[in-house]
Amino acid sequence: MSRTTAAEPSRTGPGEHYKWIALSNTTLGVLMVMINQSIVLIALPDIFRGIDLNPLDPGNTSYLLWMLMGFMVVTAVLVVTFGRLGDMFGRVRMYNMGFAVFTLCSIALSLTYLDGSAGALWLIGWRIVQGIGGALLFANSTAILTDAFPTHQRGTALGINSIAAIAGSFIGLILGGVLAPVDWKLIFLVSVPFGIFGTVWAYIKLHDTGVRVHAKMDWWGNITFGVGLIAVLVGITYGIQPYGSSTMGWANPMVLAALIGGVVVLGIFVWIERTVEQPLFRLSLFRLRAFTAGNIGSLMMALGRGGLQFMLIMWLQGIWLPLHGYSFEKTPLWAGIYMIPLTVGFLISAPLSGWLSDRVGARMFTVGGAVVTGGGFVALMVLPTDFNYWVFAVLLFVNGLGSGLFASPNRAEIMNALPADARGVGAGMGATFQNSASVLSIGIFFSLMIAGLSHTLPSAMHAGLVHQGVPENVAGGVSQLPPIAVLFAAFLGYNPFQQLLGPQLSKLPDHGASITSKEFFPHLISGPFHSGLVVAFWFAIAACAVAVVSSLLTGKPGGSHGMVSPEPLGEELAAVSGEAGLAMTELVVPEGKPVGGEPTGTGQGSDT
Repeated sequence: MSRTTAAEPSRTGPGEHYKWIALSNTTLGVLMVMINQSIVLIALPDIFRGIDLNPLDPGNTSYLLWMLMGFMVVTAVLVVTFGRLGDMFGRVRMYNMGFAVFTLCSIALSLTYLDGSAGALWLIGWRIVQGIGGALLFANSTAILTDAFPTHQRGTALGINSIAAIAGSFIGLILGGVLAPVDWKLIFLVSVPFGIFGTVWAYIKLHDTGVRVHAKMDWWGNITFGVGLIAVLVGITYGIQPYGSSTMGWANPMVLAALIGGVVVLGIFVWIERTVEQPLFRLSLFRLRAFTAGNIGSLMMALGRGGLQFMLIMWLQGIWLPLHGYSFEKTPLWAGIYMIPLTVGFLISAPLSGWLSDRVGARMFTVGGAVVTGGGFVALMVLPTDFNYWVFAVLLFVNGLGSGLFASPNRAEIMNALPADARGVGAGMGATFQNSASVLSIGIFFSLMIAGLSHTLPSAMHAGLVHQGVPENVAGGVSQLPPIAVLFAAFLGYNPFQQLLGPQLSKLPDHGASITSKEFFPHLISGPFHSGLVVAFWFAIAACAVAVVSSLLTGKPGGSHGMVSPEPLGEELAAVSGEAGLAMTELVVPEGKPVGGEPTGTGQGSDT
């Protein structure tokens, strides 16, 4: 007992209360980043109005996409690298840098006085740099908590951190809806006082308490991984934009070069990882069936639910809310409010499934969660576009329950499958899959929606406009609007006909009152939108089915692979903020043990 007591100060840092300081600061950092990420999502209409840029112009489509995806692309590429740098040069040092970078970028984003394309490029550039700060925070916050808390309290600390991150996701939606109509710059300024306070607080109070050993940076692995992944994600981004006479750009030579070139570079990355002494990714872990199957299931669930938020926002803002009397200017705020049941369901089931899976096993929760989520997609698919909200809310709640049931036990299965000295690198690999899936799912869902819309939208738009008295030739031209522009109009809460018809409206019998009303655009696109939605939801259902099969194949942890006995869920989750889908850091190989050696303990830096 005396030995344990004596060891505790080194575990908890420079004081007994240090662990709570670490938890408070890292929770503030994660909360700030997650609020900022979702606040931009809901404030895009006001941002584009603020910089006087028409998001429905086909030439401006790329600005909208990069405003959404730039932050996520950078985070997906850099999180594992920054986790390794934290291990080498100090996690707190990297974390402090992330806090400062994120705060400075928030200030820069709010200072733009540029308009049009120049304003959009300014915002996109600083959002990309802000993604670097976010990656530094995500990659090291979990490790700081791991170092600060004793083993029996780490699960609680990570759970609080994760719940704060999830709460930040829907707080940002509501906060963006409130602040953006007042002044769109407030959505960035709101982070500044918290960022300044958190940066100073972290600099003064946080200390590196983990035990580290010297490590080499796999520079060629980092470079080829970053270049390859960015090329693939850029190819996906431009693949969903029109090219020539096509509704999408998958035949665009630039898109093909990016996708093929990215895959080739990633192939080189795999070869490098098989030859270097200390690889960025430990590919031998894929020989473990539970690790591979668990990550496939996690990736499929992330793909299935990743585009769900965008589909639901388009559904609410473009169709349901205007049909129920909400002005297009107010739809962003109410879309965030009406989606709260999705988050509530997740917050209820995620911690409960983690606690129960310790007692009855994880497989029934991973399989059951994927089945429930897939069933939720089936129910949403058959729901009419003008639905009863209480039915919609119940289905959102069920979908959140399913995702929560799956998330924590799935992460425990993956971590339990690993040897003790591989838990950190395995968690980092899983983080990259999750973050990449977030970007990939947007490309997949938008592509499927566009494919569904392209068959029915032009004829529906042409017939609807002609019926309102729009001349045949004008209606024919407008009906050829690229489907992605209509999707973005729905996503941003725009009624596009005010801009598309312009002076033609005054020539109509009612001077365009019917066409520019709250009901015309939603009624016009509801049929084609539902057709595209069905296609997208079928993909989500298929992804959930693959997740079910993968979860059944995970097998029992340890066993024939010679792994250590599984630890309680709270200890295994010390390497990961699993429920929030946050980036995870590599932990430290125990001193004196070679990479890939036999495990001798927990493999966590603070335990050695």
